[in-house]
Amino acid sequence: MRLLIVGSLGGQLHTAAKIAIDRGAKVAQVDTINQATSHLRAGRGADLLMVDASLDIGALIAANEAERITVPVVACGVNVKPDIAASAIRAGAKEFIPLPPEADLIAAVLEAVADDEQPMIARDASMQKVIEFANQIAASDASVLITGESGSGKEVMARYVHNKSKRAAAPFISVNCAAIPENLLESELFGHEKGAFTGAVARRIGKFEEANGGTLLLDEISEMDARLQAKLLRALQEREIDRVGGAGPVKIDIRVLATSNRDLRKAVAEGQFREDLLFRLNVVNLALPPLRERPDDIIALAEHFARKYAAANGLGDRPISDTAKTALIARDWPGNVRELENTMHRSVLLASGQEIGPEAIRMPDGSLFTASGGSTASRAAEAADVAQRNQVGRTVAEVEQNLILETLDHCLGNRTHAANILGISIRTLRNKLKLYNEQGVPVPQPGETRAGAA
Repeated sequence: MRLLIVGSLGGQLHTAAKIAIDRGAKVAQVDTINQATSHLRAGRGADLLMVDASLDIGALIAANEAERITVPVVACGVNVKPDIAASAIRAGAKEFIPLPPEADLIAAVLEAVADDEQPMIARDASMQKVIEFANQIAASDASVLITGESGSGKEVMARYVHNKSKRAAAPFISVNCAAIPENLLESELFGHEKGAFTGAVARRIGKFEEANGGTLLLDEISEMDARLQAKLLRALQEREIDRVGGAGPVKIDIRVLATSNRDLRKAVAEGQFREDLLFRLNVVNLALPPLRERPDDIIALAEHFARKYAAANGLGDRPISDTAKTALIARDWPGNVRELENTMHRSVLLASGQEIGPEAIRMPDGSLFTASGGSTASRAAEAADVAQRNQVGRTVAEVEQNLILETLDHCLGNRTHAANILGISIRTLRNKLKLYNEQGVPVPQPGETRAGAA
């Protein structure tokens, strides 16, 4: 990942930079917040800003937002008073890191933003077939659509294809189309010219140009609005882009990969996705099977994650007992590889001895681990049953709100799973939840249910 340090690079901040470099990050540094914004708009890019808390973090974030630049910020400092750290968080920083830095804390922050070192682990025959197909097409410049359930490893597969391609030494740039607001996504992708809109005080290079010569990953492409879909289609067809407010096209040389956890053919039929864009992206489709359909991968992945988090927490090797392996294989893993990774992280921390036994494998709230993961099919059935209860005399809006919130409860607040069950996009679901929050309606947070919910 790319880390930009903002502040005087001396003493403890220099130590933090060295730790980040040792952990695999590509580090750049500027002294001032104005230089930071200039660095980002020039297309040199960053996945994370580490900013001296003595600087005006609020002004930096505001300047970036005014120019439609979205990069997370963490604040840092030596002997910083609690009110200063709190002020940095209120200004928009995602986290505060005290200096002198702790290597594990720096590593945890870097990993939370971007984990670039996720190996492709595949022991199951169904996954090995997908990898064999990926190897066959990796060297080409063909567009690839990577599909699969949330958490099944789509971005890991995208990085694998890039690393196997002739563009492996060039940039790999990833954009999460679902995480960036619609009004910012166009500038994020295509960049803009000075004066293109209020706040555009200089030219900004977008992700297409950052990825020039390399690979651009459009993560969750299904969440892109129709207008941007049309602009993306032209970029793929003509191999050129138009910056927002630009006077002429800019030639690009990139390979485009895209991911989706939705059925894009269904989205086309519903008028939510352009059919011509689907054809352009879907030259090759790498369809990742869910973890429950790759049982031979479960233990291989679990052992990898156990080693990873034992090392990250300064613990010795934590082998998994046979009874614990039996419990892991019995689960249907609705959250796929991501859920398995989180489970093994917990088990490493909860293991009472040198071996991970079944008693250490727990649910997020510490409750007993169960084989039933609440598969999409079972949750859909439960949600349908909920929808049939007590509807007489209620408005459509009330029934819709109840169904959405009950489904979120059943999914323990997981937005992606709930959207899949409800048959709506994650963006539509988030808009509904934002409305409910504004109306003062309790909304379950990730990993939680509403108070009193079954």
